[in-house]
Amino acid sequence: MFATKTAARHALLAARAARPAGKGLLESAREHLGAQQRIALYVSRGPEPQTGALIDWLLASGHEVLLPILYADNDLGWGVAPGAADLVPGRLGLSEPPVDLGAEAVATADLVICPALAVDRHGVRLGRGGGSYDRALARVPAGTPIWAAVFDEEIVDHLPADSHDHPVTAALTPTRLVSLGQ
Repeated sequence: MFATKTAARHALLAARAARPAGKGLLESAREHLGAQQRIALYVSRGPEPQTGALIDWLLASGHEVLLPILYADNDLGWGVAPGAADLVPGRLGLSEPPVDLGAEAVATADLVICPALAVDRHGVRLGRGGGSYDRALARVPAGTPIWAAVFDEEIVDHLPADSHDHPVTAALTPTRLVSLGQ
């Protein structure tokens, strides 16, 4: 489908920019959450699948939510979500928790839901190209579910991949959870 990651990013970002406001992930995630208590998530922005209502529901339901903190070297630290109103401005216009637990904190999550521009049916995740999530996902213990948040049409048959790309186990869309083959 896409010859290079650059071509894929360009096409997928253009398609997202042209779509109406992104739907949220709350209903789909709530339907598929198991006994996971500590969930690493991200604060959506722009045309991404929206996470705000999901974060609020998780916190109100007694879950602990870890949110990323973008470091100057593009690695990710993690902090406990205090609630949307208590987030602080971070690098590149991101909203972040005020207390950094460090880069290794993601390894304590029972479930990781990460952003993606697309995923393929083999678990290849295409991000924005900075490598932040590939580094963070490499710290997640084997067996911990990793879901990429995308829209339904962003689940594709094949994406280009590099050896450092970390696979995901499922795609979470506003309408469903799709298991991906490893």
